[in-house]
This record gives sequence, C-alpha cells and structure tokens, in this order.
Amino acid sequence: MLKKNVGAVDRGLRIAVGIVLLACYFIFPDAGYRWAFLIGIIPLATGLFSTCPLYSIFGLSTCPMK
Repeated sequence: MLKKNVGAVDRGLRIAVGIVLLACYFIFPDAGYRWAFLIGIIPLATGLFSTCPLYSIFGLSTCPMK
C-alpha cells in the first residue's frame, strides 16, 4: 500500500477543494469548461487516501513526525 504522506490540514484542504470543484461540475451544467471541474477528483482522492503520489516522488510529507 502507499505510504501516508498527507497531514491533517493538507488533507482537509484537499477534500474541501475536491468537493467544491466536483459540486461546480453539477452546478454549471451548460458551461463549456464543465469538464475542467472533474480535476476535483484528484485532490479528493488524495485527501481521502492520505497519500499523494507527487509528494512520494519528491520525498515530501506534511504528516507530523513520529
């Protein structure tokens, strides 16, 4: 499984941004750029799973030290 590398504040922000972007997808059904709101899936997923592949690649972590 992937190593947990997303801290609590980072996780909360990712989930909030993901939900807002996905909500905009449904709020603006006639917008030509509606598909761009689907990018919200990425922060939502990384927030829910508490792991970020880019953080792993760059060796970053926002989790508190153990």
